Amino acid sequence: MNSIRHATFRTCALVTGLSLSSLLWAADERVYVSFKPGQKAAARGLIEKASGRIHHEFDSLNAMATTLPGAAVAALANNPNIEFVEADPPRYLFAAGEQIPYGIDLVQASAVWDPDNNGIDAGAPTGAGIKVGVIDSGVFTGHEDLSAVNISGYNGNLPWNQDGDGHGTHVVGTIAAAGYNGKGVVGVSPGNASIYMVRVFGNDGAWAYSSTLLDAAQRCQQAGCKIISMSLGGSLKSRTEENGLNAIYNNGNGVLLIAAAGNDGTTRTSYPAGYSSVVSVAAIDSAKTVADFSQKNADVELSGPGVGVLSTVPYADVNTVAVGASTWEGGHIEFAARGTATGALVDGGLGDSVGAWSGKVVLIQRGTISFYDKVINAQNGGAAAVIIYNNAPGNFAGTLGDGNTSTIPAISVSDTDGAALQLLAGQSATVTSSLTSNTSGYAYYDGTSMATPHVSGVAALVWSSKPTANAGQIRTVLQSTAEDLGTAGRDNSYGFGLVRAKNAITALGGSGGGGGGDTTAPVISGVAAAVANAKQGTFKITWATDEPSTTVVSFQGGSTYSNTSLVTAHSASFRGTKGATYIYSVSSTDAAGNSSTAGPFTFINP
Repeated sequence: MNSIRHATFRTCALVTGLSLSSLLWAADERVYVSFKPGQKAAARGLIEKASGRIHHEFDSLNAMATTLPGAAVAALANNPNIEFVEADPPRYLFAAGEQIPYGIDLVQASAVWDPDNNGIDAGAPTGAGIKVGVIDSGVFTGHEDLSAVNISGYNGNLPWNQDGDGHGTHVVGTIAAAGYNGKGVVGVSPGNASIYMVRVFGNDGAWAYSSTLLDAAQRCQQAGCKIISMSLGGSLKSRTEENGLNAIYNNGNGVLLIAAAGNDGTTRTSYPAGYSSVVSVAAIDSAKTVADFSQKNADVELSGPGVGVLSTVPYADVNTVAVGASTWEGGHIEFAARGTATGALVDGGLGDSVGAWSGKVVLIQRGTISFYDKVINAQNGGAAAVIIYNNAPGNFAGTLGDGNTSTIPAISVSDTDGAALQLLAGQSATVTSSLTSNTSGYAYYDGTSMATPHVSGVAALVWSSKPTANAGQIRTVLQSTAEDLGTAGRDNSYGFGLVRAKNAITALGGSGGGGGGDTTAPVISGVAAAVANAKQGTFKITWATDEPSTTVVSFQGGSTYSNTSLVTAHSASFRGTKGATYIYSVSSTDAAGNSSTAGPFTFINP
């Protein structure tokens, strides 16, 4: 996966420091054997005598990893040359786990079909029986998280079941990625709403015409779609397009039309979102704040999660930097070379001049000059690779600009990861940037395009709770039960507010709807501050939460650091003044908006 922080993954029992004489072991158990100092040869002899297989030797730990017949485990544990024997538990790639993206909880989808966090409830509304039309760039049906979803489509000039762009597969994953299959992510309607894809974008994402959209919408209507999700738009309106979409919305029980408000960050209206027959969707982040890129105008009707949305894509985009045993995940600087490069890590400052960097991996801070100039300066200085770290919280999407390329790999990382890497200057670093197509991958996207499928998925959940409802009733109940954000009442940034599935089902009088949703605040533990580099005056504040939550550090005097990524292990690095005393508090907010604060704490920077 690309830049994925998994909240859950499979675990197994770990028995530490206990004699195994009282435990029952099956045949051929994989275990650690810890032997007493100087008794390695004796331990090896015992293992070989028992027909065991040695996998790894850890001389500095006086231990070996081995597979032994179950009958030999207890006997070995009781041998006077052996300190203890313990399980060698399996570890799984995070890619084998499954994450519920923050937006699924934010729109109350999981509160509908899994209110007790114990699996999808039988009889709960899941979107089953609702067909959602998606007009986009196609969909990679071979994706591991979409293979169980009922997906069909229209083959026009472009095959609907291919997606060389990734946009359409990401949208479909947010609506309907399979739930609780141990893979990737979960959709708003977890594997239950059916999808009808009409592809109008090529692999380059280039748009055609309004008539192409109108034709696609009519084909969705003819295929029996109750909802049409359109993560697209343009600045010019069309009377013909408007009349055609009005007819689709008003025909019989109607088709609910949902479209992205636009990503210009202005008050300009985009179409089809601006038509009265279409629900216009704005984008908010995990803190329920409208995105700076989201259009803000009188047509905005509802809001959905659209910042840092994790979903399915038809590629694996890997961008990492490894130093020693630690690896940091980042993003590809668009148009930079791909590949793997290793060299001594060096701090290149702002990268605003050419340095003597032959064969080195250059760490550069964002700012002052363009990404292209930074990368080319490093390249001209002989660098093997470039890492650009942010000058603001979180990571960023960087580009060299159209028509610009580099011959060396370049990736982006967050501000905190950049600070951590600074402390490792001089050590060997390996930068990897690779892209594999037509495979199951996951990526974070931003945009009102990502907010739109959240609303479309919620509409499917709500409609499946009361299939006799019509499009107008579904639209009205989504408006009336939205969480009011921003200015009281409907406003141009949020519309009526954040769409909420459970509230809408209850108001509609639909069947099911689950429990009351998440009202429990995250539990903060283990708050600590420690010196990172005494010479430079840097220190790090860390803590843990029992569920994925945001990271905020507030210092006495008004300074605040925040990161909206939802994680359980929280870390923030700071450069302070030696000898100074810092009084701080920490707080975290989960995906449902529940917050906790701990502190104040005192740290004296030595």
